[in-house]
Amino acid sequence: MSSDKIDAGKPVGGLPSPLRRKLLLGMAALPAVGLLPRGALAQALPTDAVNTTKLAVTDSTVKVGILHSTTGTMAISETGSVQAEKLAIAQINEMGGVLGRKIEVIQEDGASDWPTFAEKARKLLVEDKVAAVFGCWTSASRKAVLPVFEQYNGMLYYPTFYEGLEQSKNVIYTGQEATQQILAGLDWVTKEKGAKSFFLIGSDYIWPRTSNKIARKHIEMKGQKVVGEEYFPLGHTQFNSVINKIKLTKPDVIYASVVGGSNVAFYKQMKAAGIDLNKQVLMTISVTEDEMLGIGGENIAGAYACMKYFQSLQNPNNEKFVAAFKAMWGANSVIGDVTQAGYLGPWLWKLTVEKAQSFDIDKIAVASEGIEFSGAPEGYVRVHGNHHLWSKTRVGRARPDGQFDVVYETADLIEPNPFPKGYQ
Repeated sequence: MSSDKIDAGKPVGGLPSPLRRKLLLGMAALPAVGLLPRGALAQALPTDAVNTTKLAVTDSTVKVGILHSTTGTMAISETGSVQAEKLAIAQINEMGGVLGRKIEVIQEDGASDWPTFAEKARKLLVEDKVAAVFGCWTSASRKAVLPVFEQYNGMLYYPTFYEGLEQSKNVIYTGQEATQQILAGLDWVTKEKGAKSFFLIGSDYIWPRTSNKIARKHIEMKGQKVVGEEYFPLGHTQFNSVINKIKLTKPDVIYASVVGGSNVAFYKQMKAAGIDLNKQVLMTISVTEDEMLGIGGENIAGAYACMKYFQSLQNPNNEKFVAAFKAMWGANSVIGDVTQAGYLGPWLWKLTVEKAQSFDIDKIAVASEGIEFSGAPEGYVRVHGNHHLWSKTRVGRARPDGQFDVVYETADLIEPNPFPKGYQ
């Protein structure tokens, strides 16, 4: 466990304070300034007026939690979320904080272990009394902490694309749900690649299994075929047997939801087995730029990913965000879909607190609907009444340098629908 107070006056990542301030404010925070509610930068309201439920809020500070895996097989995926959340918090603190209070961070490590996530969530809510938690990656970790957040009435900002089929007063889902990622991606690959057969492969836990259940139903409803479906434990590194099955069944599309460190072995072994992803269509819903650091771009080049964000997006918000992220975390750092969604969490929380004029969880839950963030690196997003985000869907093609070329983008935001008819 570590308790990190983000102090806007101290250097971060080796940057001197004046340069850091210029980068954080000039390159990333300014797009959001115009979006803040009237009075957002004003003097702090009295603590007893904005904190009626004994949260860790004082006249000058407010404590929040960050809960991700920084060790274990999921660290390859979750480290970027920690970095993005800390960047957002540093930027918010540079602007005066939330309701005039600087944010202090208490960080916990879920250690890629679901019971540990639940234990650490309980600590953050019961002992530390944090006003919000930004955290989790896998659906298994989210499912482990959900009863804790509902029992102790906390608020979780969850950044990962997931299977849907869930809605809670105590969670804001800043990633995509199934209709925004799975169904849209399958429709694109069917139309653009003429796909008629699919081989589904994933890690063995709730998100890949539920996602593939939804995918299979959609594929079969379209008159197409699933020619194989295989699952492997988290951290698994031996994929030669399933690669042989893929080569025998010759699917039009390999549909992959392998997560964490297992991706490194899977893609390297496919390449070694002679599967050329410039010829064999593969669509992943789990590999972002973060995982590609470990995989190596040369081992996954040609694959398609269906996400809402890619680091290569060309828009002013993203250019400023990427520059600020690299200034804080190093020139070689990369930003994936979940990392960007993690960055949204502290900003959406700030905007909601200032709309509600309160840190109280019940008031935050009600005030979240309709919150808009035009400063998002992915482009404008809005919180739906079901606590998911309206957002666009994009398809990117992996490049040897570890980035993606965006080859498709929906014209409009897709309304989140976590309980799609016919897929429950």
